[in-house]
Amino acid sequence: MTNLQKAVILITGASGGFGQELTRQLLEAGSRLILTDINEAVLRQRVAAIQNEVKTGEVLACLASDLADVQGCETLYHQVKALDIPIDILINNAGVGLFGRMDEIPRQRWEYLMQVNLMTPMRLSALFVPDMIEHQKGHIVNISSLAGWCAIAGMAHYSASKFGLRGFSEGLFNEVKDYNVKVTAVYPFFSRTPILQSERFGTLAKTYQGLPEHMITDPADVMRATIQGIVKNQLHVFPDPTANRLHLLQRYFPQLVYWINNRMGRSMKHG
Repeated sequence: MTNLQKAVILITGASGGFGQELTRQLLEAGSRLILTDINEAVLRQRVAAIQNEVKTGEVLACLASDLADVQGCETLYHQVKALDIPIDILINNAGVGLFGRMDEIPRQRWEYLMQVNLMTPMRLSALFVPDMIEHQKGHIVNISSLAGWCAIAGMAHYSASKFGLRGFSEGLFNEVKDYNVKVTAVYPFFSRTPILQSERFGTLAKTYQGLPEHMITDPADVMRATIQGIVKNQLHVFPDPTANRLHLLQRYFPQLVYWINNRMGRSMKHG
């Protein structure tokens, strides 16, 4: 079991929908948080609103960081090291989305997505894992997506990043388990966060109507299940019923998932 009380937890993408819920719920659990996002002013504003309601836990620092390149990741690592407080848990939550046919999305946009969604968790893990191995204690949490198990039209790049993060998480798990370092990968379905308003491009964007409201999950519920998975040291966490069902179908009845993907595609076109 991973103990959250007094645990020092670094959360990337802390201003986003999942990031705010992680902040709120981990403060309620008594954790000590280091929070980072690209805009420090927005981050501090949102953290202050949460702390007006939640009086437990502690925010150790709010750090501005652009994690889309090597330098940004290294700068964050050195900022955290300067606090002289060992990290117990790293939650790689920062992520971006795109929607559109693969060849109609500008190259710089999908390359940026790959940097943030896949390379950043890999870089930060490479920086923080040696410290965890030295202390024989630690936990890496990667927020992937159900898109890391099955891909729908318009999300080829996003799914590639999340499939990659799933593979990285499994490999990392096997490499660090002998050092008492845990790894958890989380695969939520579409949730009510700003990523639903991601940039859209080209042919598919013209007919995109979004998901039916009843299919979209509540980020508070998703992060509550995620935190329970972290506490239980689960490698794979499917934090909502849709994610849990669809990943099982993908594993055992992939042809049925193809049919569901087609139905979802039609639903997203016609509302």
